[in-house]
Amino acid sequence: MDSDILPKRKIELGTLQLSSKAKQLVNEVLDSNRLSYGRFSREFEIKFSRIHQCKYGILSNSGTSALHVALAALKEIHNWNDDDEVLVPAITFVATSNIVIHNKMTPVFVDVEKEFYGIDSHLIEQKITPKTRAIIVVHLFGMPCDMDAINAIAKKHCLKIIEDSCETMFAKYKDKSVGNLSDIACFSTYIAHLLTTGVGGINTTNNIEYAIKLRSLVNHGRDSIYFSIDDDDNKSPDELKEIITKRFSFVSVGHSFRVTEMEAALGVAQLDTWDDMITKRRHNGNYLMQKLSHLFKFIQLPKIREGAEHSFMMFPLVLHNEQKQQFVNFLENHGIETRDLMPLINQPIYKRLFRINCADYPIADWLNKNGFYIPCHQDLTKEDLDYIIAVFNEYFKNVQSH
Repeated sequence: MDSDILPKRKIELGTLQLSSKAKQLVNEVLDSNRLSYGRFSREFEIKFSRIHQCKYGILSNSGTSALHVALAALKEIHNWNDDDEVLVPAITFVATSNIVIHNKMTPVFVDVEKEFYGIDSHLIEQKITPKTRAIIVVHLFGMPCDMDAINAIAKKHCLKIIEDSCETMFAKYKDKSVGNLSDIACFSTYIAHLLTTGVGGINTTNNIEYAIKLRSLVNHGRDSIYFSIDDDDNKSPDELKEIITKRFSFVSVGHSFRVTEMEAALGVAQLDTWDDMITKRRHNGNYLMQKLSHLFKFIQLPKIREGAEHSFMMFPLVLHNEQKQQFVNFLENHGIETRDLMPLINQPIYKRLFRINCADYPIADWLNKNGFYIPCHQDLTKEDLDYIIAVFNEYFKNVQSH
């Protein structure tokens, strides 16, 4: 099925328009001859964590790295064993569960909610065993999970919670910000995300012990007395003497997950306009929901959880009764980019490692076959949105005529 009735536009999933301030701050970094952790990194950590109602922020080079050190910190501090279990939703980007494997622990998959796509809190307890140590909740596509129920379960079973919030920034769940709903949270500033610095990730936490360990793990496992050259400043002779002896003291098996001042400068600049960015994304999401609502017999549109905000990193859709490929091809042929809804349990490596039967995860299986997402970013114009709507209408007009 195809149609040449509509003049073709190009609707891309991501966007990047660097402001004059962003370029100015990057030039300041270059002029300073300081690319390692410095004032822009500190400023970004402080501002980002405060916006998300957290005391501490720790920068790294990706959301995946932030996830990895979050689990590694908890495992080391709480003396968890290799092969202990971590609950992971059956729909998420593969990094969420890969980091469990890389930390020598075992991911245990839990099916997701049909309407909101987060881990299904009603199914969590049946997956808990004596080896379960943590739950990784994933706020997918901009929508926070059912955190009241999940936190109650975690408290009951003495489990830790990691928020994979790489796709959801600046959103609240019952007046609490994402990033402040767990023990440690993880965000990404990768391409096509809400804040875009090229590469980058950040952890948030309110626990100082976790914060110190996270920063150590990002920096090769270094002793917290010395992470950067600034740690030498304004020290007494005795303090400096101790620092000198511990500059190459490593207390954990860490990683080189650091980011540069250039990425931090881009992040600082974008924090000036984050509220305008999110406002536009929410407007675009609500506009598409309103204008596509008449197609409810064919497609499931995004829904917003009661008491929560949606950041609309993307616009998720699911065909009720038909598999997606024909429709996705139609959209792509008309210049509208699409992506699958984060398939996980059907990935070749996961089927081989865990011998997963997709029928055991009926919602995830349905989403894998029928679900996808389209753009919703702040730089889409009304003409772009109306074009998306027109393409949808054209497709389903043809479906109905057949």
